[in-house]
Amino acid sequence: MNKRELLKKAEPHYGEDDLLELEHAVDLAADAHKDQKRKSGEPYIIHPIAVASTLIDWGMDIDTVLAGVLHDTVEDTDVTLETIAAQFGEDAAFLVDGVTKVSQARAGMQDLTEYLPQTKDNLSKLLIAVGQDVRVVIIKLADRLHNLQTLQHMPADKQTKIARESLEVFAPMADRLGMGRVRMQIEELAFSYLDPKEYKKLQNTIRKRLGKSTRKLASVRDEVDAALKNQKISYEINGRVKSIYSLYKKLQKVNGNIDDIYDLMALRIIVETKEDCYRVLGLLHGLYQPMINRIKDYIAIPKPNGYQSLHTTVITPAKQIVEFQIRTYEMHEYAERGLAASFHYHEQKGSKEYTRKKSSAVLPAHMQWMTQLQEIASRLRSGEDISSDQLNVDLFGDRIFVYSPKGDIYNLPEGALPLDFAYLVHSDIGKHAYGFRVNGSIHPFDKPLQNGDVVEVITRKTSTPRKAWIDQVTTTHARTKLRSQLRQLGMIESISNAASIIRQKAIRKKAQS
Repeated sequence: MNKRELLKKAEPHYGEDDLLELEHAVDLAADAHKDQKRKSGEPYIIHPIAVASTLIDWGMDIDTVLAGVLHDTVEDTDVTLETIAAQFGEDAAFLVDGVTKVSQARAGMQDLTEYLPQTKDNLSKLLIAVGQDVRVVIIKLADRLHNLQTLQHMPADKQTKIARESLEVFAPMADRLGMGRVRMQIEELAFSYLDPKEYKKLQNTIRKRLGKSTRKLASVRDEVDAALKNQKISYEINGRVKSIYSLYKKLQKVNGNIDDIYDLMALRIIVETKEDCYRVLGLLHGLYQPMINRIKDYIAIPKPNGYQSLHTTVITPAKQIVEFQIRTYEMHEYAERGLAASFHYHEQKGSKEYTRKKSSAVLPAHMQWMTQLQEIASRLRSGEDISSDQLNVDLFGDRIFVYSPKGDIYNLPEGALPLDFAYLVHSDIGKHAYGFRVNGSIHPFDKPLQNGDVVEVITRKTSTPRKAWIDQVTTTHARTKLRSQLRQLGMIESISNAASIIRQKAIRKKAQS
């Protein structure tokens, strides 16, 4: 893609002034990168134009697209942030700065499983950049996607490193933002480099099975099509094929038996309204026998990343097992593009609520996890030890929604315990916790919460934290608050005191030897 093609693509989506800015940005970037080539031998400007094109596809605002064009200029050329701010505005400059900081942070980071103390400052920069404005990570995702699409031009060791980082960091980030299609693209490309033999094997397996599945599903689709027409419901029906990497992960859970995977190919029904979703679900269960344990209502209780859909698996009279996904057009758009589809910065910029450095305040409810990034980053900067396991749980593990008795929503990592919830609500609530009711019943301290639970903390003024509670929390936030309270009560040694005791013991041991 060249400048002319990019501008033509952008024309339906942005105003005349925006297009002039975009043309100027491409000209500036092309001049700045004029002496640089990609590993493919192509002019470097090909890459930022591709990034900007992807951001247009995702429906991002003009400032984000401009930052996509300019994202490498400050790091790799003589262009300054001051120049970008003067010519394209403070917002575009802020985004370019954020992307530059993420790149600098990554330079000192191998991967989260090899997290080392000397990378703390780098990781904190990454977390701060993401926490300040989510558009920064959306630009990085577009950047990473194009790099993966052109990864064949890199040396083998670089291919492996970039693919691993993509799978471990960037794919989970895309998932957190609800960007399902992007997550799948990143996973597929990365997996093809990390395990090419397995990738090709599963690719062939899917190809062979698709022929049979397509023929079998044709009659089911015709039956459903006729039933929907009789109900006078406006709809679209199409097939969905499971991605190669998703199949790989699923096979690991079923000991490699592909016959235990029912959703290799599913039928997706897209309708106008939420009410229509449930009407279609009832119609399907009238036509076919539902597998009760495989009915999932992600509309009533969305996934933590905001994904909404009804999933059901049925058995046809011919003993076929077929999965259906039912959602509205709006839900489908979000399932494909996630936060990029729903978080309209260009609308919020002029509102009183929107401030760049506090953009997390206007994030959708299911995105409030981002506010925790800055808290973790500040603790890292202060020298606090946070293990890689904790980081993986807190940031990249599966998450759940739980509710207070008043209906307030709280976002926790999967496996979180009641005390994690109590300390998330308020440290004093955690401090005086005496017991818990979950969905109206007494709940033990050591039993994990489930998605959709209603959690009530029973408190007593006389109740105080116990040392045993350290094993009854899983989140970094709860553990930090609890340890602070225990130190104040004199129940555990402070870090400095503990270190002093260890040093004294070592000195005595050395003297004795």
